[in-house]
Amino acid sequence: MTPIEGFFHVGVTVESLDRSLFFYRDCLGLEVQSSRVLARDEYRALLGLNFAEVAVAFLLLPNGGYVELMEYRGLERLSAAARPCDYGSGHFALFVSDIDETVRSGIRGGGTLRGEIVELVVGPFAGSRVCYLLDPDGYPIVLLQGPADGLRSSRPEPEGLAES
Repeated sequence: MTPIEGFFHVGVTVESLDRSLFFYRDCLGLEVQSSRVLARDEYRALLGLNFAEVAVAFLLLPNGGYVELMEYRGLERLSAAARPCDYGSGHFALFVSDIDETVRSGIRGGGTLRGEIVELVVGPFAGSRVCYLLDPDGYPIVLLQGPADGLRSSRPEPEGLAES
């Protein structure tokens, strides 16, 4: 058995913390729990990067966990945007009560819709509507609006997620 005790946060490196706070806080409605600028040697050693500082904000996710936004300053930065099929890419998923309104709000905040909103027809999420919303830097967020019987109340086992 591994000593993992639980989930803490997902980290997203951003081009502009202010722009990303507008998207995640003002448009998606996540609450900022802390925000600070770090310029300590232990963080440079931890990451193996010689940056001047990193601006960090933690936003609370409903039902636990955080989204950590990080804007590194004082070194060359490149976009890491990738397609979902590219190895090393990632995403995180959020339950929403109104996917259409969440997408509209996200687009107003500088996000874009990747593909379309689709309704799943098989598997444990049948009847759910789902899409990929890209944040202003291209990081993918899966939005999932469950069927009327309440998707959030159950946690399918991972093998139940695979389709045959």
